[in-house]
Amino acid sequence: MNHDFRPAGQHLLADLYGIDAFLLTDAVGIDALLRGAAQAAGARILHSHFHTFGDGQGVTGVLLLAESHISIHTWPEHGFAAADIFMCGGAQPELALRVIEAALQPAAREVQAIGRGIALRQAN
Repeated sequence: MNHDFRPAGQHLLADLYGIDAFLLTDAVGIDALLRGAAQAAGARILHSHFHTFGDGQGVTGVLLLAESHISIHTWPEHGFAAADIFMCGGAQPELALRVIEAALQPAAREVQAIGRGIALRQAN
């Protein structure tokens, strides 16, 4: 294994609980939130797409970034949001997560951090 290889990126998986349902139904607001999160992390936005499942229903959306992506799926009826932040290069996904958490104010959170590309093997 090449021990000099750096991960291709950092992947954060965040489960956010106890969020005000109103915050989880506004696709325009969530789009703006994730855009602010990407900017705070130093990422460049390429495209976004957000979909709401109806009045008072959840939102699913993604920002495609030059550095990878940020996605979110919300369940307002459970006060729950699942965020997926994958960034490479100089972008800092932890900063994006801070922005998201500051806006949504979850009562509890579970975050997994995964270094991507670590298991690359040298050819023998």
